[in-house]
Amino acid sequence: MVSVTKKREYKANYPDKTLYIPGPTEVREDVIAEMSQPMFGHRMDRMTDLYTTIVEDTKTFLDTDNDVIVLTGSGTEFMESSILNLVDEDVLVTTCGSFSERQANVAERLGKNVDTLEYEWGQAVKPEGVRDALEESDTDYDAVTCVMNESSTGVRNPIEEIGDVVAEYPDTYFIVDAVSALGGDYVDIDQHNIDVIFTSVQKAFAMPPGLAVCVVSDEAYERELESESASWYGGFQRSLDYYDRKGQTHSTPAIPVMLAYRKQMKHMLEEGHDARDQRHREMAEYTREWAREHFDMFPEEGYESQTVSCIENTQGIDVAATIEAVSEEYDMVFSNGYGSQLGEETFRIGHMGEHDRESIEALTDAIEDVAGL
Repeated sequence: MVSVTKKREYKANYPDKTLYIPGPTEVREDVIAEMSQPMFGHRMDRMTDLYTTIVEDTKTFLDTDNDVIVLTGSGTEFMESSILNLVDEDVLVTTCGSFSERQANVAERLGKNVDTLEYEWGQAVKPEGVRDALEESDTDYDAVTCVMNESSTGVRNPIEEIGDVVAEYPDTYFIVDAVSALGGDYVDIDQHNIDVIFTSVQKAFAMPPGLAVCVVSDEAYERELESESASWYGGFQRSLDYYDRKGQTHSTPAIPVMLAYRKQMKHMLEEGHDARDQRHREMAEYTREWAREHFDMFPEEGYESQTVSCIENTQGIDVAATIEAVSEEYDMVFSNGYGSQLGEETFRIGHMGEHDRESIEALTDAIEDVAGL
């Protein structure tokens, strides 16, 4: 393959920009500072203190009795390993945007038999559709997958109700991609038959990138024990058994990012899951009101995301030029639509992590000024 990429030297004088993209997002200064601690070994007692702290604090914050795994990587690691760990042959993948379609592609590349329950981009996956697909199929699916928050379209799928449907099929496991939502949109994991739910910390957890978090039910753990094709790096058994024996990760982790995670999780616990959910709801409601005043919302009404608003460009503004001007004039960065399908037809505002309504208002004021709204 001939590469067209040329080296571009990293400089030291980039201006700071406030991030309103669907991740990474803003990180507290004291959280970033934690990463400058002196290095220590990943098999030292200090590492056990660190890792057991972040695992147990995460369980407390998420109000779950299920097991938690924190590994170095992006959420895509658990997108892949959850399929390897739970699917022998057949999986039903619900799709309504780019990231749910990616889950189908991942499963196909892993050699699984993939059936898709497809919804138009902007529409939400419906529980009754999942029930119909399971009832009418001659296939006994090993798992059903769903993206909680389809950030390409700004759709928040009703995973709680979908999980209740999948619970009627005890031999079928429910896998949820919550990469752009968990930590900013409350979900009762234990009450809705969610066997695996995973996220990346650079989104609503408001962390530097580098860690993936996965919550695993006892049933999912036991299911993997029977599998002949479980993931090595992202294996539930390998990760959880090592934690039970050593209180550490099985492979060398990104220790500085875990130090930052410990600090940020203390902030999240202090705020509380309910209060954090409410703050994100207030930001989302404000953004929707603003969007409907000047443009329109792209997602199906009633299924709008609580962490990423996808706004339909009904005024035909030059999205790319507006993003550039807001960045240059206000040092704020928001996002265009995802990919060629929605690039200029929509734009997206990430209201997640440490943002609040006041900071979101500052961005929308800037957009109004630049776009002449």
